[in-house]
Amino acid sequence: MQHRLSGRRLAAALLTLSTVTAVTGTLVTVPAVAAAPTAVTGARAATEANLAVDADVVSVGTTGYLTTRKDEGGNPLLEWHKYADGSVLPINTGPVGHDSHSDMVVTGNGGSSVQIRDMKAGTSFSAYFELASEFKPGAELVGVVRDSLFVSVPSGTENYRELWKLTKVNGVSQKTKLSSRTRNVDYKVVATDGTNMVVLGTEMVQSASGLEPKWWTATTSAFTGSIVDWGGSTGTAQWYQSSTGALTPNWQAWVHAAPEGGLEISAKKLGTTTVTRIPLTGAMTDAVVAGIVGDTVFYGVPGTATAESPSPLYARNLADAAAQPYKVLDNFSTAAHAPDGTLLVRGFDQDGDGLFRISGSAGATPTVALESSTGRVMAMQFTESAVPSAIDLEKAGTTPSLSWTLSRGNAAVDVTLTHVATGKKLTKRLDTPGPGNRFAFTWDGLLDGVSAPNGAYTWKATATPTDGVGSATSLSGTFRVQRQANAHDLNDNGSTDVIARDSAGSLWRDDLFDWPVGGQAKTARRTKIGTGWQVYKQIEAVGDIAGSAHGDYIALDGSGYLYHYLGKGDGTLAPRVKIGGGWGGYKQLAGGSDLNNDGRSDLLATDASGVLWFYKGTGSATAPFAARVRVGGGWGAYNQITATGNIAGGTAGDLVARDTGGVLWLYLGRGDGTFAARTKIGSGWGSFSQLVGAGDVTNDGRPDLIAYGAGGTYVYRSTGSYSAPFSRQTTNLYAGEGTKFNSVS
Repeated sequence: MQHRLSGRRLAAALLTLSTVTAVTGTLVTVPAVAAAPTAVTGARAATEANLAVDADVVSVGTTGYLTTRKDEGGNPLLEWHKYADGSVLPINTGPVGHDSHSDMVVTGNGGSSVQIRDMKAGTSFSAYFELASEFKPGAELVGVVRDSLFVSVPSGTENYRELWKLTKVNGVSQKTKLSSRTRNVDYKVVATDGTNMVVLGTEMVQSASGLEPKWWTATTSAFTGSIVDWGGSTGTAQWYQSSTGALTPNWQAWVHAAPEGGLEISAKKLGTTTVTRIPLTGAMTDAVVAGIVGDTVFYGVPGTATAESPSPLYARNLADAAAQPYKVLDNFSTAAHAPDGTLLVRGFDQDGDGLFRISGSAGATPTVALESSTGRVMAMQFTESAVPSAIDLEKAGTTPSLSWTLSRGNAAVDVTLTHVATGKKLTKRLDTPGPGNRFAFTWDGLLDGVSAPNGAYTWKATATPTDGVGSATSLSGTFRVQRQANAHDLNDNGSTDVIARDSAGSLWRDDLFDWPVGGQAKTARRTKIGTGWQVYKQIEAVGDIAGSAHGDYIALDGSGYLYHYLGKGDGTLAPRVKIGGGWGGYKQLAGGSDLNNDGRSDLLATDASGVLWFYKGTGSATAPFAARVRVGGGWGAYNQITATGNIAGGTAGDLVARDTGGVLWLYLGRGDGTFAARTKIGSGWGSFSQLVGAGDVTNDGRPDLIAYGAGGTYVYRSTGSYSAPFSRQTTNLYAGEGTKFNSVS
């Protein structure tokens, strides 16, 4: 048969490789497949460069193999390569070569003329056939086994055809009719083992609605025409002129229409009824059976020897029902079985470019060796990038996996992630590939030592060959990091920031990690915001009160002026804006909670007479609060009030208040700026100098409380319970610094 497989390139599109176990492809060009068995990934023999770059294998014998390529004028050139001395002999008896599974070189013009020549040393056998004269016009060569030609010959009317064997003995043509079916309309020999062959046939069968085509497959003796094994009964497994197959002493395989639609490979264990089905979907509908070695079938979409987008060769063990497909070569274009049961494949992978021999026996994993090299250095290239377009770091402990696949694995990959807004970078060296030349990077969600900020990122992966062959290559892209907003976050990385003022008036920001580390809320970094803050009586975190999506601060000076500091989202504060005067009469300010369910943070204040006032948030940077509304009296008994957010499962933000006896009380927000009757949380809270509503410190979706004092600093995790709203956790925040700061917010 004419051996050359389809030369279609595999487009840079999604490949889907489905098997009985539904293995599917992901991203760019490479299907998700199992790791190659060890025997396939072992060392391969280095060879001299003695194969033309554009050469493809046509047929393989015991003393050499036949290739086809283009000459300097662009015309087809067939060449016989001798194993004994490595010499190459041009074959000038026709531009088309056929696979004879032997040392017989069978060529022709693609039509009626066919030439046979024995290439074994010391032999002189040759024969010429004109099929139209031997039979009749329209006769077509449909297969070759050694020196025997198999010809589809028109018979009678209605395009019926018969299958004949044609050879020459002592210069005399010998013709044997093999088919005995009168209504066959087509034949194709798709595989041979040198003795038998797989024949695909079409038969017109009478039905209630008239003659209908039915298709069959048979393993037939190439020399007697007797049936060795039926591949399948007459039915609807339609085959096509592009169908291919393979035959060994144990297995036969062929490509045909699948009952569910599309195409599939059927591989039958000879002498049994066991058939392994490999559905071909998506771009794999162009796949061919390249061959079978031992118990392993090889298949894929043929590319070209110079393909920039690789067309991999895949393998699957037919004797193991649970086996998964795996990649054998990065690219292949043609293949041919040798008489000794090995398979020669034209392709390339990380070890080289040329002709590969695949060897193996039943029950063993095939081995692959580069037998004849072109000497071409294959440029290293990325064949896949698996980087999400959006990474959600809201969930505690999220560690997104990013990966890149190369055409060969002897490389080191340097990955750089860059936060566009700040320019901060993370660089990681990946020098150990996983299965399939995949370099993976599991990101811990940190950048520059702190929780990574939200927003746009760029990534760049640069692969450098470690063997010095070829140059480095790069691939780049973008993604976004996203989380829910945290009202106590100043640098847009989802984690709580805590502000503290020391006795010298310097203001410091401690950035906590976005989720607990080892069960503790831990600090990532301390940064100095500025000096001169000793002029303020009170500094209070109030959440987003001006629509910037980041936490803001207010500060009350000794003259009764209240100022607004807008959070810039980079860990710093914008210059202050005066809100107004007359605030000096307030003893305490508490902000950061939405108390009336309008989506904006509000403010509470207690005056000298113990009256609690509610200031509704407006969303304006210059006038962030509406006119005050009286909540009620009796609040003078408390020396600390803290707006915590919704910690007890109510309808709005809540408030905790500590009395002079150190008892802490919970006021459940009603959602209208007022509160339900108080509930006692517990006693002993007088040891803390500061109680801070710190947003969601533990990343469990509920706001928490930080308590600071000479006796230590603790995180009080919100439980969501009205009766027992807090569970205490240790933290390294302000460890040993219980008296260093006079204001924490």
